[in-house]
Amino acid sequence: MLAMLLFFYGLLFGSFFNVAGYRIPKQISIIKPRSSCSNCKQTLSASELIPIFSYLIQGRKCKRCGSAIPAFYTWIELLTACLFALAGLLMGWSFELLVALLLISLLMIIIVSDGLHMIIPNRVLLFFLPLLIVVRILSPLEPWYGSITGGFIGFFLLLFISVISRGGMGGGDVKLFGLLGVVLGLKLVLLAFFLSCLFGVIAGYVGMAKGKIKKNQPIPFGPSIVAGSLTSYFLGESIIEWYFQSIGMG
Repeated sequence: MLAMLLFFYGLLFGSFFNVAGYRIPKQISIIKPRSSCSNCKQTLSASELIPIFSYLIQGRKCKRCGSAIPAFYTWIELLTACLFALAGLLMGWSFELLVALLLISLLMIIIVSDGLHMIIPNRVLLFFLPLLIVVRILSPLEPWYGSITGGFIGFFLLLFISVISRGGMGGGDVKLFGLLGVVLGLKLVLLAFFLSCLFGVIAGYVGMAKGKIKKNQPIPFGPSIVAGSLTSYFLGESIIEWYFQSIGMG
């Protein structure tokens, strides 16, 4: 029941995360004006704002002008719902569930903002920072100072890379990894960084192979950070245990 409830709320929040990720980098209010078609600019009715279902019922097109509705937004709604449900299944009713839901919420907004605008807004990070600190205190890492060391290493590792790469790593990425370190701790934030780089390289090569990305073309790193961080959060301990066993240190 908890997973079903969270799936439903994930659909609703996923729709809101689309709005937040699209509007905040453009400094547009997330409350007004109401959502509208990006082509004909007509305000959407309530029946056109039902997550996933409106997209499918309308044949993936605007009812008025017939322009295609980007599937990207629907995938964000579905992904948020699935991740919310997964968190409920794994954590149950606990303070760690709050950590998971806040982390997922932050990362879904970042997928949209960085994917569409190549920006990780400070306003988003500053909003989630105190919330994640509070829930991490309520559900502390082991050892308790793991959040401090994780935040410190996450921030300064990315800052060091940004300096030596002369801006190859964006300031938003640096601050995001500091926040991720608070949530994940030292061990898992390092794994998240490794996985983020791995996913980023794979995405880059696949994009070039399909002709969608040109050589030396900048691509958003945020989606790869999201994939790496969520993989580390949900599966990190198992991955680390498997790795040490595979090299004979388990």
